Amino acid sequence: MANSVYQINKGINKSIEFKGLKAQYIWYLGGGVIALLVLFAAMYIIGLPPYICIGVIALTGSGLVVQIYGMSNKYGEHGMMKAMARRLVPKVIKVKSRKAFMASN
Repeated sequence: MANSVYQINKGINKSIEFKGLKAQYIWYLGGGVIALLVLFAAMYIIGLPPYICIGVIALTGSGLVVQIYGMSNKYGEHGMMKAMARRLVPKVIKVKSRKAFMASN
């Protein structure tokens, strides 16, 4: 069995990219895989048949990969943080008094 060597391309001031995943999405996919492993173990310990466990994990895992790659392509390196921050900015600011704009000397 030959050893596989994966190239991780990182230039100066660029984020890590691995198989098309950028920056933090590599960690999200890794965390999702670990969660799927724990889910498989829990289902198997409960007593579900192995083929049902494998089917559920395969469907959930493929959905996870599609979702993570979609987020990576849509938002990029910093786009998801910017989108989350943009949701916290209020649409309007209501001021019922002019006191905030009056200079107090």
